[in-house]
Amino acid sequence: LIYKCGGIDKRTIEKFEKEAQEMGKGSFKYAWVLDKLKAERERGITIDIALWKFETAKYYVTIIDAPGHRDFIKNMITGTSQADCAVLIVAAGTGEFEAGISKNGQTREHALLAFTLGVKQLIVGVNKMDSSEPPYSEARYEEIKKEVSSYIKKIGYNPAAVAFVPISGWHGDNMLEASTNMPWFKGWKVERKEGNAEGKTLIDALDAILPPSRPTDKALRLPLQDVYKIGGIGTVPVGRVETGVLKPGMVVVFAPANITTEVKSVEMHHEALSEAVPGDNVGFNVKNVSVKELRRGYVAGDSKANPPKGA
Repeated sequence: LIYKCGGIDKRTIEKFEKEAQEMGKGSFKYAWVLDKLKAERERGITIDIALWKFETAKYYVTIIDAPGHRDFIKNMITGTSQADCAVLIVAAGTGEFEAGISKNGQTREHALLAFTLGVKQLIVGVNKMDSSEPPYSEARYEEIKKEVSSYIKKIGYNPAAVAFVPISGWHGDNMLEASTNMPWFKGWKVERKEGNAEGKTLIDALDAILPPSRPTDKALRLPLQDVYKIGGIGTVPVGRVETGVLKPGMVVVFAPANITTEVKSVEMHHEALSEAVPGDNVGFNVKNVSVKELRRGYVAGDSKANPPKGA
């Protein structure tokens, strides 16, 4: 999805495709390209969120946590707590699904974490349909859908409100366009009190996400996801505005350390913002504060309007 709709320019892609071929990675894994891009870009600026953003017909989508993304958000927890929706990817390969859903499997853990952290909207992508037995097996898809539905229901999700989509990220089946390899799949449907939705593909399911109300009128609260030191710029805390508005020139306080400083600039996706509103994942440059003084989990607020305080 990032590859097809996102911030990777054609020239860069062609360059890496050529390298992939030369290195015998002829099958050209998307993940490999994204990793390569990340390595290249890290020589420049550390917070490259542009790579993890893409556009649909309806939304700008920011991927908070994706494979190869582990150093941007050091673990799933800080990332997941800032999401509007979770996409749970389960693998249809023989034995793979079973491993994920087993007592200690990642599938179970991730779904539970997402729900516990307040991410109440869920999409399930049944991936690697090309490597099921036989390939693109309807029976395998139905088996997985049934099992995952029963598990997520125990956690607290309502399976009727969850879009299940059989996909192959590798071949592109049902990612952006309806697959010809799964004529049996008539599409996904969700039923919820805010309105029903249906579609064929994963991107359709992303477009059916309901954006939460964004409280701009409340006091500013911005929990820090990470803090970077960027050459030539200085200290850059990063996080999502939960409530209120963040603007350049504002004097913010970081709780619970009670550190006060002025915001020099605010950026999102490499663009300077005159203000950041709830839901925006931003980096902002602060004066005269070292990286060592700030930590993930600190909360930024407006020093002049109901600032946050340590308990």
